[in-house]
Amino acid sequence: MAHYAFPRTSVSRVVIPILAALCLIASSAARGHATQGNAPDKPFAVEYYYKVKWGHADEFLRLYKKNHHPLLKQQMQEGRIVDMKTEAPFYHAGEEGRWDFRVTIVWKNSVVAHDDYDDSAHIKKLFPDQETFTREEQRRFELLLAHTDVAVVPVDMTKP
Repeated sequence: MAHYAFPRTSVSRVVIPILAALCLIASSAARGHATQGNAPDKPFAVEYYYKVKWGHADEFLRLYKKNHHPLLKQQMQEGRIVDMKTEAPFYHAGEEGRWDFRVTIVWKNSVVAHDDYDDSAHIKKLFPDQETFTREEQRRFELLLAHTDVAVVPVDMTKP
């Protein structure tokens, strides 16, 4: 997936390297778990949770639908994604456990879910106005308070 620029503030100089390290650790753990708990020839599901600043959920969703969802649909056309759905909670939760949107993507397999897919050609084709695309994607990320990726694997309840 594409990488997007974040605003460079004193907080981001500290937070971004920490987030990058955590992502690498999580990716390594997911790859290890994927090979142990999910065969590479089986579909692999990941739930992506988005927690948005209060009052900005509609703006976030509009930007997500406009700029990110078409890229996911492109991967679906290529066969990388088997299924995907987007959901929002019906009831509210406390701030700590709150999330605004959950996007569940079923990848073709665990290998595809963790490869270094480059969608830059699709970005250029789908969004010829790169300046607007970049600005809107930056805004979408500015609206986030949290983003969590949770790989989920089936649990066989028939075995003791």
